[in-house]
Amino acid sequence: MSIDISLLGELRVFRGGEEVALPASRKARALLAFLVATDRPHRRERLCELLWDLPDDPKAALRWSLSKLRKVVDDPDRPRIIADRERVAFRTEGIGVDLRTVYDRLQPGADALSVEDLEELARQLAPVLLDGLDGAGDDGFASWLMAEREDALAARVKVLRALAGRADVDPSSARKWRRLLQEADPLATLPDQPDPEPAAAVSAPVAANALRAQRIGFCKVRDGTNIAYATIGSGRPLLKAANWLNHLEFDWASPIWGGSFAELARDRTFVRYDERGCGLSDWDVEDLGFDAFVEDLEVVADSLGLDRFPLLGISQGAAVSIEYAVRHPERVSGLILIGGYAAGWRHLCSPEEQARREAVLTLTELGWGTDNPAYRHIFSQTFMPDAPPEGLAWFDDFQRRTTSPRNAARFQNAFGLIDVRDRLGRVRAPTLVLHSKLDQRIPLELGRDMAMGIPGAEFVPLDSRNHILVNQEPAWTVCFATIGRFLAEHGI
Repeated sequence: MSIDISLLGELRVFRGGEEVALPASRKARALLAFLVATDRPHRRERLCELLWDLPDDPKAALRWSLSKLRKVVDDPDRPRIIADRERVAFRTEGIGVDLRTVYDRLQPGADALSVEDLEELARQLAPVLLDGLDGAGDDGFASWLMAEREDALAARVKVLRALAGRADVDPSSARKWRRLLQEADPLATLPDQPDPEPAAAVSAPVAANALRAQRIGFCKVRDGTNIAYATIGSGRPLLKAANWLNHLEFDWASPIWGGSFAELARDRTFVRYDERGCGLSDWDVEDLGFDAFVEDLEVVADSLGLDRFPLLGISQGAAVSIEYAVRHPERVSGLILIGGYAAGWRHLCSPEEQARREAVLTLTELGWGTDNPAYRHIFSQTFMPDAPPEGLAWFDDFQRRTTSPRNAARFQNAFGLIDVRDRLGRVRAPTLVLHSKLDQRIPLELGRDMAMGIPGAEFVPLDSRNHILVNQEPAWTVCFATIGRFLAEHGI
């Protein structure tokens, strides 16, 4: 008897065209969904980790779930669930799986399909993939489910973009498809409009849409620290290493970060995360050292299943990105480093400069959390001396809301201890280094030296005094146009 399985919307199983009842257990249904969607064998231990807590009896729970699922999908002469003492798999040969059918139909490209086919695909892709299975497993299951949903959303965006741009779609339907496209991807450029110049700022409605559209998740590092990450957009991934300072929720309303992030997410799946000690990640952490920063990046990439991707590092995030690229050369397709350095102030500064920075550390811990912005203003003016007053005022308040006074001082100390100079020559990925000529925070020569140490790196000086580029300055446009050109040239 024929079996069809639907993953789009709630998990459903049909035998001979008739829907059959699934086990009441969400974990059993999640197990079936995972086996069908991945279509490969899994070790029993891994399945137990994904779906059952240690206080339970995971092995017994797995056996019970498999027994219930066999009654739904197995035929007497053809078992579908194949299990031995080590592994479990689901045999999908001859079974219709709606998600796989959709992906197969899109294989030639959405533009090659008829309007009727595209409309049917848009209808199929509209429901939330595996709706109702959130929270059925651990963080690993949640990350897998999020990645699957992102792939389905990317497919839906392709279909809606094709429909919105078709000349043979009547005007009223075209308006509907354009509206649905912008709801699915608030940062999408409509097909019948030319690509705009990079926006000077993100408007309040676009920022609100981006905040709603981004998907926030959490992953846990070996020391127990919870790291918050967010994804937005569709297409090939671009991962940004954390830097001083970000907040997944507050960034979009920022006159500093909002426009930059919108530009990066325009044609890609843009991934970023909050550093341990700030933002939505855990603040009360014992380790705020360089190796911990690198491990946070590793865990985010692993949790989202990113196999190969370009990596963006800003400020101290450049050193973290370099270390990750050396440790994982097979996964980094390109490095983009902005305002970065290979060695921190404790290695390079004069005794007088070190004494000044030590004094700033004390001022930070004592005054960061007060209503008087003078302490935080020390940083705002060195980060962005040419920012407008409203931008500086926003950054002052943003820093206070992003981390604690103690962590702000600890971050400054940790950044001063960074040293990846011996790693530069081992970078194998194509690398673009951008640096403001009159950077008040990280001098130009530090960015230049970093570029000189990386084999084949391209170095682009920018006409700016700002460590963090602001949207209104010409250097911002040059920076993002150069990034776009670099990604296109290397096909990454």
